[in-house]
Amino acid sequence: MNFIAVNVRNIFYKITKPIAHFFHLSITYRLPEKTIQGLIDKLHPRKSGHKLRRIGPNADGGYLVPDVLEGIKYCFSPGVDIESRFELELAEIGMQVFMADYSIEKPKIDHSNFHFLKKFLGSWDHGEFISLDTWVKESLPEGDNSDLILQMDIEGFEYECLFSISSQLLKRFRIIIIEFHGLDRLFDGAFYNQALRAFDKLLVNHTVVHNHPNNIFKPHKVKGIDLPVYSEFTFLRNDYVKDEGFVSTFPHPLDRDCTDKESYILPEMWYRKS
Repeated sequence: MNFIAVNVRNIFYKITKPIAHFFHLSITYRLPEKTIQGLIDKLHPRKSGHKLRRIGPNADGGYLVPDVLEGIKYCFSPGVDIESRFELELAEIGMQVFMADYSIEKPKIDHSNFHFLKKFLGSWDHGEFISLDTWVKESLPEGDNSDLILQMDIEGFEYECLFSISSQLLKRFRIIIIEFHGLDRLFDGAFYNQALRAFDKLLVNHTVVHNHPNNIFKPHKVKGIDLPVYSEFTFLRNDYVKDEGFVSTFPHPLDRDCTDKESYILPEMWYRKS
């Protein structure tokens, strides 16, 4: 951004800031389309060389993951709510499944391999919040450094949690599934910076291998760019990725709508068609 543009923007903020405060509005700067598309390009799903399988129900709470589960003994799944069939399926194949959610007393489904903690996942340990590093450390046997799987749907807290996870722990997750919230706000400079840092941290050691927009809300079109409000990303650790190019067709045959609202597929700009 050149000197004149910066000064014009600063003058605009000085004029509008008092008005925004009076009406309790938020004024922030809008980013150019090429900046947003640059982040989206980083997130284009790649072919990993592994078949995707669906785990969980044929609705919200079911996810596509690479079929490389062998050897993973533990799953961590913050954000339980009323749906635990993803966790149940992993428990049935022998994984120890750790779940956390302060908003409920216990999962709707019970299993001998379930371990429930009445806490919210947060960026640090205080009150009803616990960090992922602390949770993993307190849950697993000392000295156990085996691979893990993370499934996280925590209603927007995923960003602050990702910032606080140690790089050492993040690398232990062979598979990561996260529903990212608020992606329709990417043109907001403040939110974009938060999302960019979170995705960049994940992409150091992991690759996007699937993306499925939640159809609870229609995507927003801003300056010609379609932005899903919520979207479920699957990441695979790079040492398991046999890079075979980009995924060029969506939806995947195993994808299912999260709700009974109007279906929509991943917008074309979110994947590479050739």
